[in-house]
Amino acid sequence: MRLVRGESLAEVIKNHSQEALDFYLSLPEERADYAYLPEKWTVKELLQYMIDCERIITFRILFFARGEKAVLNPFDENEYARQSEANRRTLQSLKDEFKAARLSSDLLMLSFSENQLQKTGLLSGQKVTVNAQCFSMFGHMLHHKAILEERYL
Repeated sequence: MRLVRGESLAEVIKNHSQEALDFYLSLPEERADYAYLPEKWTVKELLQYMIDCERIITFRILFFARGEKAVLNPFDENEYARQSEANRRTLQSLKDEFKAARLSSDLLMLSFSENQLQKTGLLSGQKVTVNAQCFSMFGHMLHHKAILEERYL
Protein backbone atom coordinates (compact mmCIF):
# COMPACT_ATOMS: atom_id res chain seq x y z
CA MET A 1 0.00 0.00 0.00
CA ARG A 2 2.98 2.33 0.51
CA LEU A 3 3.42 2.40 -3.27
CA VAL A 4 -0.09 3.75 -3.90
CA ARG A 5 -0.43 7.51 -4.47
CA GLY A 6 -3.79 9.18 -3.97
CA GLU A 7 -6.28 10.13 -1.31
CA SER A 8 -9.35 8.87 -3.14
CA LEU A 9 -10.00 5.89 -5.36
CA ALA A 10 -10.49 8.20 -8.35
CA GLU A 11 -7.04 9.72 -7.69
CA VAL A 12 -5.46 6.28 -7.37
CA ILE A 13 -6.97 5.18 -10.67
CA LYS A 14 -5.79 8.42 -12.32
CA ASN A 15 -2.29 8.05 -10.85
CA HIS A 16 -1.73 4.35 -11.48
CA SER A 17 -4.10 2.71 -13.94
CA GLN A 18 -2.43 3.85 -17.16
CA GLU A 19 1.04 3.45 -15.62
CA ALA A 20 0.32 -0.17 -14.73
CA LEU A 21 -1.30 -0.90 -18.07
CA ASP A 22 1.60 0.63 -20.00
CA PHE A 23 4.15 -1.34 -17.99
CA TYR A 24 2.50 -4.75 -18.22
CA LEU A 25 1.70 -4.29 -21.92
CA SER A 26 5.35 -3.44 -22.61
CA LEU A 27 6.73 -6.71 -21.25
CA PRO A 28 9.22 -7.88 -23.91
CA GLU A 29 8.54 -11.02 -25.91
CA GLU A 30 12.15 -12.20 -25.50
CA ARG A 31 11.62 -12.43 -21.71
CA ALA A 32 8.21 -14.18 -21.86
CA ASP A 33 9.52 -17.61 -20.81
CA TYR A 34 12.20 -16.32 -18.44
CA ALA A 35 12.24 -17.17 -14.73
CA TYR A 36 15.09 -15.83 -12.61
CA LEU A 37 15.33 -19.12 -10.70
CA PRO A 38 14.12 -22.61 -11.71
CA GLU A 39 11.36 -22.68 -9.05
CA LYS A 40 10.09 -19.16 -9.81
CA TRP A 41 7.33 -18.22 -12.21
CA THR A 42 8.02 -17.18 -15.79
CA VAL A 43 7.01 -13.74 -17.02
CA LYS A 44 3.98 -15.39 -18.67
CA GLU A 45 3.00 -17.10 -15.40
CA LEU A 46 3.40 -13.86 -13.49
CA LEU A 47 1.21 -11.99 -15.97
CA GLN A 48 -1.41 -14.76 -15.75
CA TYR A 49 -1.25 -14.44 -11.96
CA MET A 50 -1.89 -10.70 -12.30
CA ILE A 51 -4.92 -11.43 -14.48
CA ASP A 52 -6.22 -13.98 -11.97
CA CYS A 53 -5.71 -11.55 -9.09
CA GLU A 54 -7.42 -8.76 -11.01
CA ARG A 55 -10.49 -10.96 -11.38
CA ILE A 56 -10.41 -12.32 -7.84
CA ILE A 57 -10.03 -8.91 -6.21
CA THR A 58 -12.69 -7.45 -8.49
CA PHE A 59 -15.04 -10.26 -7.47
CA ARG A 60 -14.32 -9.51 -3.81
CA ILE A 61 -15.05 -5.82 -4.15
CA LEU A 62 -18.27 -6.47 -6.06
CA PHE A 63 -19.26 -9.13 -3.51
CA PHE A 64 -18.79 -6.71 -0.61
CA ALA A 65 -20.21 -3.65 -2.43
CA ARG A 66 -23.43 -5.55 -3.04
CA GLY A 67 -23.77 -6.40 0.65
CA GLU A 68 -22.87 -10.08 0.70
CA LYS A 69 -22.21 -11.33 4.22
CA ALA A 70 -20.38 -14.62 3.57
CA VAL A 71 -16.71 -14.85 4.55
CA LEU A 72 -14.29 -15.07 1.64
CA ASN A 73 -11.11 -17.07 2.01
CA PRO A 74 -7.71 -16.57 0.42
CA PHE A 75 -6.64 -18.51 -2.65
CA ASP A 76 -3.46 -20.49 -3.20
CA GLU A 77 -1.57 -18.49 -5.81
CA ASN A 78 0.94 -21.27 -6.41
CA GLU A 79 -1.83 -23.74 -7.18
CA TYR A 80 -3.47 -21.22 -9.49
CA ALA A 81 -0.14 -20.77 -11.29
CA ARG A 82 0.31 -24.54 -11.63
CA GLN A 83 -3.19 -24.91 -13.06
CA SER A 84 -3.04 -21.88 -15.37
CA GLU A 85 -1.02 -23.38 -18.24
CA ALA A 86 0.16 -19.83 -18.91
CA ASN A 87 3.34 -20.98 -20.64
CA ARG A 88 1.35 -22.56 -23.50
CA ARG A 89 -0.12 -19.15 -24.33
CA THR A 90 1.42 -16.31 -26.27
CA LEU A 91 2.55 -13.29 -24.35
CA GLN A 92 0.33 -11.15 -26.58
CA SER A 93 -2.79 -13.14 -25.64
CA LEU A 94 -1.97 -12.60 -21.96
CA LYS A 95 -1.44 -8.88 -22.55
CA ASP A 96 -4.79 -8.62 -24.35
CA GLU A 97 -6.56 -10.37 -21.50
CA PHE A 98 -4.80 -8.26 -18.86
CA LYS A 99 -5.84 -5.06 -20.65
CA ALA A 100 -9.48 -6.16 -20.82
CA ALA A 101 -9.56 -7.20 -17.16
CA ARG A 102 -7.81 -4.00 -16.02
CA LEU A 103 -10.14 -1.68 -17.90
CA SER A 104 -13.18 -3.60 -16.68
CA SER A 105 -11.97 -3.33 -13.07
CA ASP A 106 -11.52 0.44 -13.33
CA LEU A 107 -15.01 0.88 -14.74
CA LEU A 108 -16.49 -1.17 -11.91
CA MET A 109 -14.56 0.70 -9.21
CA LEU A 110 -15.49 4.09 -10.65
CA SER A 111 -19.18 3.08 -10.61
CA PHE A 112 -19.25 2.74 -6.82
CA SER A 113 -20.82 5.43 -4.67
CA GLU A 114 -19.11 6.60 -1.48
CA ASN A 115 -21.60 4.46 0.43
CA GLN A 116 -20.62 1.36 -1.54
CA LEU A 117 -16.90 2.08 -1.08
CA GLN A 118 -17.39 2.12 2.69
CA LYS A 119 -19.25 -1.20 2.83
CA THR A 120 -17.38 -3.97 4.59
CA GLY A 121 -16.94 -7.68 4.23
CA LEU A 122 -14.98 -10.48 5.82
CA LEU A 123 -11.86 -11.68 4.06
CA SER A 124 -10.08 -14.49 5.88
CA GLY A 125 -11.83 -13.41 9.07
CA GLN A 126 -10.67 -9.78 8.75
CA LYS A 127 -13.10 -6.94 8.21
CA VAL A 128 -12.18 -4.95 5.07
CA THR A 129 -13.83 -2.13 3.18
CA VAL A 130 -14.51 -2.10 -0.53
CA ASN A 131 -12.31 1.01 -0.75
CA ALA A 132 -9.39 -0.74 0.98
CA GLN A 133 -9.65 -3.68 -1.42
CA CYS A 134 -9.60 -1.28 -4.37
CA PHE A 135 -6.46 0.40 -3.03
CA SER A 136 -4.87 -2.99 -2.37
CA MET A 137 -5.43 -4.00 -6.00
CA PHE A 138 -3.23 -1.13 -7.10
CA GLY A 139 -0.67 -1.82 -4.39
CA HIS A 140 -0.48 -5.41 -5.58
CA MET A 141 0.06 -4.38 -9.22
CA LEU A 142 2.81 -1.93 -8.23
CA HIS A 143 4.48 -4.51 -5.98
CA HIS A 144 4.71 -7.02 -8.83
CA LYS A 145 5.80 -4.31 -11.26
CA ALA A 146 8.80 -3.70 -8.97
CA ILE A 147 9.58 -7.41 -8.82
CA LEU A 148 9.47 -7.68 -12.60
CA GLU A 149 11.74 -4.64 -12.97
CA GLU A 150 14.25 -5.92 -10.40
CA ARG A 151 14.40 -9.62 -11.22
CA TYR A 152 13.03 -10.27 -14.70
CA LEU A 153 13.81 -7.37 -17.01
